[in-house]
Amino acid sequence: MAVINVGNESTFDEKLLTAQQPVLVDFWASWCGPCKMAGPEVEAVETELSGKVIVAKVNIDELPGLTSRFNVKAVPTFIVFKGGKEVSRFTGYKTRKDLAAAVENI
Repeated sequence: MAVINVGNESTFDEKLLTAQQPVLVDFWASWCGPCKMAGPEVEAVETELSGKVIVAKVNIDELPGLTSRFNVKAVPTFIVFKGGKEVSRFTGYKTRKDLAAAVENI
């Protein structure tokens, strides 16, 4: 699988919140320096944990409804979901090791 670029709220709800595996969602923006640095780290987590975790990205400028719904106030913000529920959240640049640990430890 590849990183899912969420295009709308219904895709988010249907593909991510109903997933059986843990889901790591990266809320990012194209103008955000730390987001650009985190992009390759997010993709590396998807490659390393393929089949064990779903990795998705939400562009906050394109999907302000999701940004508001999940109360994202800064980018990058990473939210881990399990069974459709938020189980972890952190903000700022994180390494692939940090991101992988966040989803493997739930």
